[in-house]
Amino acid sequence: MNSTSRILLIQIIIAAGILFLLIFMTLKGLEIYTRHGQSNPVPDFRGMSQPEADKVARHHQLRVEVVDSVFIESAAPGAIVDQLPEPGHGVKEKRTIFVSINSSQPEMVVLPQLTDISFRQAQVLIENSGLEIGNITFRPSEYHNLVLEVQKDSVRVRSGQKISKGSRIDLVLGRAQGNASTILPDLTGLTAEEAVQVLMNMMLNTGVIIYDNNIQSPADSLNAKVWRQRPSPKTTSAINMGTSVDLWVTTDSLKLNEPNGLNF
Repeated sequence: MNSTSRILLIQIIIAAGILFLLIFMTLKGLEIYTRHGQSNPVPDFRGMSQPEADKVARHHQLRVEVVDSVFIESAAPGAIVDQLPEPGHGVKEKRTIFVSINSSQPEMVVLPQLTDISFRQAQVLIENSGLEIGNITFRPSEYHNLVLEVQKDSVRVRSGQKISKGSRIDLVLGRAQGNASTILPDLTGLTAEEAVQVLMNMMLNTGVIIYDNNIQSPADSLNAKVWRQRPSPKTTSAINMGTSVDLWVTTDSLKLNEPNGLNF
């Protein structure tokens, strides 16, 4: 190999080395810039005030931003009640955590016109207004299942009044003749929320909800299912509308699979 070829080969090797070094440094720089594969668990900000959350966030090199407010009676005013991402979720530094805080005052809604319409129509209007149906009672009337009166805490309320969002309102319905009855549904295996909805659709009331001893957290309450009810559909097939049904809920699979769970 002559000297010219040797010099050319050396130049090619040097150029390749420089190119490799540039690619390596670029990839390494991007990895450092994006902190590739590095994340830290999000702290649990729930229950903290916004100043407390800001302090904790700064310590973890994160940011907190309030995006919503709700009213939860059991939570302290101004306390954080929800967050996204959730606690424990891995995020990179300088990530913004979006939180919802508890309002000091409940949101007010206007009670829609509910009287002189059917129960089904009233049910839709109530749910669309952010309210909940409480107890259902009946009064003799020539108009069956017509809403005759609306009450809150045993006091009559009228359309146009402002009440707290999420409030439970009671309905007085008309009953054309005698004691109208409905089929008693089998609620076993349903969550408490699902069972309450079924009872409401059947124009029945929810009595007491008895939580098993193994229910220790809000998550347990949401996942718990009905394993007993009173009255039981095994002993009662039909029931008067407006009757209350008591529910026993649990997360114990043995009780949920108990063949005689309905017998009370």
